[in-house]
Amino acid sequence: MNETIKILVADDHPMLREGLVAVLSTREDFEVVGEAKNGREAVERVKSLSPDVVLLDLEMPEMDGVEALETLQKEGVETKALVFTAYDTDERILGAIRAGAKGYLLKGSARKDIFGAIEAVAAGGSLLAPDITSRLLTHMRNGPLETLTPRESEVLKLIAKGMPNREIAAELFISERTVKFHVSSLLAKLEAENRTEAVAVARERKLL
Repeated sequence: MNETIKILVADDHPMLREGLVAVLSTREDFEVVGEAKNGREAVERVKSLSPDVVLLDLEMPEMDGVEALETLQKEGVETKALVFTAYDTDERILGAIRAGAKGYLLKGSARKDIFGAIEAVAAGGSLLAPDITSRLLTHMRNGPLETLTPRESEVLKLIAKGMPNREIAAELFISERTVKFHVSSLLAKLEAENRTEAVAVARERKLL
């Protein structure tokens, strides 16, 4: 009954990749469509395989996870990334979220938590481990979180002008689907329910 979720596993440690693939393969509704051993390979595999979810390590050779996410964003490639890493510093967490990560789990998480995070991210939601959420909220209370990418800032300015997605797509020479992705990301980052509220929040935070 459930649709199959296509997953790409990106990690530079072969044994960890093999372990993740084995664990994920125990679910009939999960399909591992590919693996990547570095960030550059992850970008290429996302573009060629179009997975529903990328399970992404941050520390990888050639191009790290954050750089990979930023590259995909710049190229207008829509992807739902779930960071799966041993690194839990504020800088790492915020960098990944700014780059578009929809979830952040630490290695050592229980199997059920990994499965739940993949399901949540695939469904269009976001998920952070409880301890990660706590640290992020603390950081936000201590100062404004500037999370918008340059492309998101461009989309936000056009939304503020009252332009619909189709016109924004034409203005920025990107697909309407990519615009929808950026709008969804904006609403999440600005904690807004709709476009009007997003513009109001952005003006309050002096992002416009």
